Amino acid sequence: MSRRRVVITGIGVVSPIGHDLAAFWNGILEGRNGVGPITLFDASEFRTRFAMEVSDFDPESTISRKTLRQLDRFAQFAMVAASEAMEDSGLDPSGDPSRYGVITGSGIGGLGVMETQHENYMNRGPSRISPYFVPKMMLNSGAGQIAIQHGFQGSNFSTVSACASSQHALGMALESVISGRCDAVLAGGSEAAITPLGIGGFCAMKAMSTRNDDPSTAMRPFQVSRDGFVMGEGGAIFLLEELEHARRRGAQIYCEILGFGSTDDAHHITAPDPDSKMAIEVMRAAVNQGGRNLEDVNYINAHGTSTQLNDVMEMAAIRQLFGDHAEQLMVSSTKSQVGHLLGASGAVELAAVALGIREGVVPATINQVDPDPECDLDTVPDEPREARIEVALSNSFGFGGHNACLCIGRLKD
Repeated sequence: MSRRRVVITGIGVVSPIGHDLAAFWNGILEGRNGVGPITLFDASEFRTRFAMEVSDFDPESTISRKTLRQLDRFAQFAMVAASEAMEDSGLDPSGDPSRYGVITGSGIGGLGVMETQHENYMNRGPSRISPYFVPKMMLNSGAGQIAIQHGFQGSNFSTVSACASSQHALGMALESVISGRCDAVLAGGSEAAITPLGIGGFCAMKAMSTRNDDPSTAMRPFQVSRDGFVMGEGGAIFLLEELEHARRRGAQIYCEILGFGSTDDAHHITAPDPDSKMAIEVMRAAVNQGGRNLEDVNYINAHGTSTQLNDVMEMAAIRQLFGDHAEQLMVSSTKSQVGHLLGASGAVELAAVALGIREGVVPATINQVDPDPECDLDTVPDEPREARIEVALSNSFGFGGHNACLCIGRLKD
């Protein structure tokens, strides 16, 4: 019996360069980024005073006011993206709801509500803690609320693995469909960590760029002058569907999810292993599960965080794994345009890959000003490139040593 195949039939995105899929893709094509001064709180005393926010976000067209009171910002992003993915897919949610699941990822979850409710407690006492605090804080609230909204009764849970969280959610969704537990899964992730503690914590680690005088070029992966990442927020949700199920209902198909890899460095809680052994193995595992050869891959959407350690490690891993074929690869970082969305990064980046496969366009790495000789592969500098993507990899690496990789390709019979 042949393995069940999994395709993407719906996509929803909320990002710093667009509040829906079309606006997001236009931003990718135009090479824009969403950077600006932090407006969600007063950041005047912070080392980093800029980020990539989802500005003018208005979820009320999608979510009722009653439900909004129960949602932290990260879950609002997830629900809006899920509604767009459902509309995009054309799936009738009442068809067989016990066969439809929801799996979402977030690295931090309801950080904003934790901060505001702690402030309420400290200033006004325990009686002033909101009854919505716990359901808003829960990292799985996005998955649960999406299931309620669309009536999905199949597998439902959330993954947390720092910056690999949504990539793991997508991988688990892939496995759920392959195994036959589900016929379709809404999967992806969201993050809303542009808060005083979120920004303050990463400032304390000196992980973020402090280019306050030139924020528009601060997110510069693979460059000698990179000095850290720029925080982003938002999310992306996909409908992953069994191929024949999608064909029977005449669904549009963006691309096929071929394989997934998951490893851990077991090296350091925040720093990647400079030997890149398990980063190599996670890419190899995704390609192998997808039944492809390394030479079939022609594009990699890199984790590409604009940090000193990650960029060099990732490029070294690609070179070691692909050998001479590395010179033929296009390797770009979507984070240069949307920032680092932490646990939502893998999902938002997959949206760029999926659309790139369909449209024949490779997203650029913008802000390429002084290339690092240790990162000397083709980074698709500054402008997107018209090119046919046959097989792509999408990398996500997270604190804790978590490595996740998806292998995606054009649908072939």
